Amino acid sequence: MSMSEEDGCRSPVGLDCCSCCLDLANKSEVEESNGENNNIIVSNFRQLREKLVFENLNADKLNTIMRQDSMEPVVKDPCYLLNEGICNSNIDQTMLSILLFFHSASGASVVAIDNKIEQAMDLVKNHLMYAVREEVEVLKEQIKELVEKNSQLEKENCLLKNLASPEQMKKFQSRLPSDETTGMSSLAFLHTSSQPRSAGSAV
Repeated sequence: MSMSEEDGCRSPVGLDCCSCCLDLANKSEVEESNGENNNIIVSNFRQLREKLVFENLNADKLNTIMRQDSMEPVVKDPCYLLNEGICNSNIDQTMLSILLFFHSASGASVVAIDNKIEQAMDLVKNHLMYAVREEVEVLKEQIKELVEKNSQLEKENCLLKNLASPEQMKKFQSRLPSDETTGMSSLAFLHTSSQPRSAGSAV
């Protein structure tokens, strides 16, 4: 998405001024015009650039953090930008954090390149670990629901067995090798047969 001339460099992250960011943006536009969209990094960068244009961040807070000497909170906490109200959930937190690190006063300072790379790796690692923990929590919740459902089914099965007569159990077991639909019908038959007969029923 192009920006008007009077807007100038409106992105405090440097997306519209930095040569490396402009190269990435131009590359994404060239690839799109050629029908290519295979580079995930370029694609994510382009999406981030467009979302920033739509004002999905707090420019004042972002400018403040860009002037800080240390970006440790951003590097260590994957949710820092979101929790501080610097940006909303529409923004790719990992990519924005990386851009902040390299464009901030801390990232732009003259320090050993090895130190910069190490900090950037820590940033990505922390974001990946956070994503993994989130996925694990989702899986735990799904497993918990399955265990509860299985426990309920076992209780119902045990109740049906206790209510069924030996003859009914024999009929039911004779149908076990059949398909799932027949098996479900057998359970319904067993449940119905085990109900108490009314006083007017023939014996």
